[in-house]
Amino acid sequence: MDQAKRERLESKGWKIGTVSYFLELTPEETILVEIKLALSQNLKERRQKLMTQSELAAKISSSQPRIAKAENGDASVSIELLIRAMLATGATPQDIGQVIAGVG
Repeated sequence: MDQAKRERLESKGWKIGTVSYFLELTPEETILVEIKLALSQNLKERRQKLMTQSELAAKISSSQPRIAKAENGDASVSIELLIRAMLATGATPQDIGQVIAGVG
């Protein structure tokens, strides 16, 4: 956001900040959210090259809507499910580690 726009908004009473600031997330919580989003995005990219959401769901004994939620970063999806799904697409622990290491 450019400085002029920021000043206009602030002069009208708007507060400018980050999502983490507004949600009062700790630095650890912010990183955890970023990790989950990175895993979700990577899962979606990997899965689209290999199979449908339904095929992946069957492979990990889940449901297609749950896979859709996983790929879209839904907060209700656990990191465990994201990792199981990534492993089912052929990701290695090293691949998963690289995704996590790329956060931040």
